[in-house]
Amino acid sequence: MSSAPAINPAAEASTLRDALSSAHVLQSASSPAPRTLLALSQQQPVLLVLLRHMGCTFCREAMADVAAQRSAIEARGVAIVLVHMSPPDYAQRTFATYPGLADIAHVSDPGKRLYAALELRRGTFTQLFGWRSWWRGFRAGLIDGHLVGKLVGDGFQMPGAFLLRHGQVLHAYRHAHASDRPDYCQLATEA
Repeated sequence: MSSAPAINPAAEASTLRDALSSAHVLQSASSPAPRTLLALSQQQPVLLVLLRHMGCTFCREAMADVAAQRSAIEARGVAIVLVHMSPPDYAQRTFATYPGLADIAHVSDPGKRLYAALELRRGTFTQLFGWRSWWRGFRAGLIDGHLVGKLVGDGFQMPGAFLLRHGQVLHAYRHAHASDRPDYCQLATEA
C-alpha cells in the first residue's frame, strides 16, 4: 500500500517565494522599471489573476471583468497583476484592446512557474469541455462578445486568482471549471 508524499509547508512556501521573486512585473513603456511580484506584494496587497491563454473565451471575459472592476479594486489599495503564458508584447497588444487595461501590470510566465507554485493544474476534459463550460462559453462568447481567439499558451492550463501580501497567499480562488467567474472585487475585499 503506497501513501501520498508528505506535504512540507516550508518547502511549498519556499517554492512560492522563489517563483514570486523571479517573476518580473511589466507594464507599458511609460511605467517605472520592472520589479518582482515579491517586492510588489511587500509594498501593497496584490490581486494576481492567472489566465489560461489569451484566446480563451473565459479569459477574455476575465480581462473585461478586471477592466470593469479595476478602479474599485485599486481604490482598496490593491494592485492588479495579470499572469499569462504569452510573449510580453503580444499580451500588451491584447490588453490594449480592453478599455482600462492598456497599462495593466502583467507577468509573462511561459514556463508556468507561478501556475505550479500556486498549485494550478492542467484541466480535465470535464473541467475544460464539459456541458457547464459549453453553456457558459455560448453565453460569454456569442451573447457577451468574448469570442475565441488565437491559442497562445497551454490550452489545458486551469486559471485562478489569488490575493497576495508579503509573499503569502491571503486568499485563493482555483477554478473548478474553466468557465468559473470569480468576483475580483470580493477577492480584493479580503485584503
